[in-house]
Amino acid sequence: MTLTDISWEAFKSLKPEEKKPYLACPDGGGMPYHTLFAQQFDRNLIERLCALANRIRFINKSREGALFLKSILAHKRAMLYFSQPSSRTFLSHLAACQILGLTTGSVRDAATSSEFKGETKEDSIRTFSSYFDMIIMRSPEQGLAEKMAWELSNSSRPVPILNAGSGKDQHPTQALLDIYTLIRSFEDKGGLEGRTVTFCGDLMRGRTVRSLSYLLTNFKNVRQIFVAPPELQVPADVVMTLAKKGVDFEVSDDLRRAVKESDAVYMTRIQDEWDSSKGASAKIDNSKYKFGAEELKLLKPDGIIMHPLPRRDEIATCCDRDPRAMYWRQMRNGMWIRAALIAATFGYENEINTCGY
Repeated sequence: MTLTDISWEAFKSLKPEEKKPYLACPDGGGMPYHTLFAQQFDRNLIERLCALANRIRFINKSREGALFLKSILAHKRAMLYFSQPSSRTFLSHLAACQILGLTTGSVRDAATSSEFKGETKEDSIRTFSSYFDMIIMRSPEQGLAEKMAWELSNSSRPVPILNAGSGKDQHPTQALLDIYTLIRSFEDKGGLEGRTVTFCGDLMRGRTVRSLSYLLTNFKNVRQIFVAPPELQVPADVVMTLAKKGVDFEVSDDLRRAVKESDAVYMTRIQDEWDSSKGASAKIDNSKYKFGAEELKLLKPDGIIMHPLPRRDEIATCCDRDPRAMYWRQMRNGMWIRAALIAATFGYENEINTCGY
């Protein structure tokens, strides 16, 4: 079952979980060929990718191991097409490609591409597929990565699409690095199951929250608390998904109470780039939704603070040196889990796991 077996209209109408079989690698191993949604990853795939990321970071510690990794995909090329501003996500994917030896190209501003002359994004991506073996793309346009995955799969030059952020909808590779961070943080403390994770900030427009929330449903008895001003609370579709799956969750406006109960607190910034009118977000009272010295005192001794970054003032800098602050480690983890995903997409999971390094 592949994207060549279904029309675009029929595929588009499916739920994300129903699209998963069409997006898998043809080798039957279950890994995604196109990575578009967090819902593509079940517990087994998450744990395989985390194990592969651990393996890659271990191999890379030695010069010989690093050279081996660089040989893995030295014959492949990746295009980083980032039509939405990014620093961490772009550089993290770039570093992941470099670890595996991929040659990379990039377009980060439509003004420097033929789109400035009126070329459509669809034509740009078809053009990239002529030169590159993978397209890693970030776009403010919701659904573009999904549409291009279908288009390329039904073209004479199919190459995998890796969604590095699409509109306000999904950010699957961020969710993978977040779940990887959670797993590593609690692996020696009883594991992730049975934990409480609080999301705080702009939950309405934060695609990282949506994607991580979906991944957390793969772990038993993980309670989710959503803390935000009413105008920025978690969207109804996320609430409905959690309710349907029987997940224990709570919608709240009390950050300090949530912090006391939480094992992980995931802070996010206000996503005012999505404001329908200039300055709309500034009118929202966000003063209660910031993590500082007082909140740090309330956090469990083995709890952690996370943030997808960039941050503004939602986490005070006084928290940065606390060992429970994981947001810088998140960034490092992102490079390794993305390297694992890219390697697995090209079918090198087994070779890396069984090599002698």
